[in-house]
Amino acid sequence: MTATTTTPTNTAPRSGALTGAWPLFRKEVLRFWKVAFQTVAAPVLTAVLYLLIFGHVLEEHVQVYPGVGYTSFLIPGLVMMSVLQNAFANSSSSLIQSKITGNLVFLLVTPLSPVAWFVAYVGAAMVRGLTVGLGVMLVTLWFAPLSLREPLWILVFAALGAGMLGSLGLIAGLWAEKFDQLAAFQNFIIMPMTFLSGVFYSVHSLPAFWQTVSHMNPFFYMIDGFRRGFFGVSDTSAWLSLAVVGTSFLVVSGIALQLLRSGYKIRS
Repeated sequence: MTATTTTPTNTAPRSGALTGAWPLFRKEVLRFWKVAFQTVAAPVLTAVLYLLIFGHVLEEHVQVYPGVGYTSFLIPGLVMMSVLQNAFANSSSSLIQSKITGNLVFLLVTPLSPVAWFVAYVGAAMVRGLTVGLGVMLVTLWFAPLSLREPLWILVFAALGAGMLGSLGLIAGLWAEKFDQLAAFQNFIIMPMTFLSGVFYSVHSLPAFWQTVSHMNPFFYMIDGFRRGFFGVSDTSAWLSLAVVGTSFLVVSGIALQLLRSGYKIRS
């Protein structure tokens, strides 16, 4: 995408780094909310179908944690998967759509700072991800009971996971020049990392090699830490998960901010 206008720079005063972030955030939230049937209801339905299929097939054959049925085990994984996928989809699709249609030029001529861009796009992505996740949880509670043993972990990992994937979606949206490239990013990076993160199984049930691979996947720590909040047990230490997810969030956010400051692929 080329433009003859300026890119988001640090020309705005430091005290006004977030000036304009609220209107852009509101616009991004309204963008997905106006088509909520597609952006919220459809992902909830997809998660419920996963639950019906896997829960029906494996409920009587798999027990991961003592006293926890497989369907109950599966629900937090599906909730977190929905949060991650939809947070990524919101920021990435919004940015690539603005680039392709030419609407991005109207943001480039504003005095928005890179921080304001980041806060607005990632904040809206978090809202969509958490909204879909809440919808999945409310619907799936009809199928199996859930306890809230350590609810603080639920909030922490949901927020960090949504923020990280919103930031990653921002990077993907800046990098991609057409929807095909964005789809490749999602299909070959986001989807494999999500499905190999322990959503449908405990990593302890895997062969040693695949356990090692899983422990190199930051998505595993998001889902495992999130699940810890419901059952009070997890495949690894919740504090280790917090360290990995927190570090990953800071790294991805830093990259996204640096790309915005440099005007990567949005500057002529």
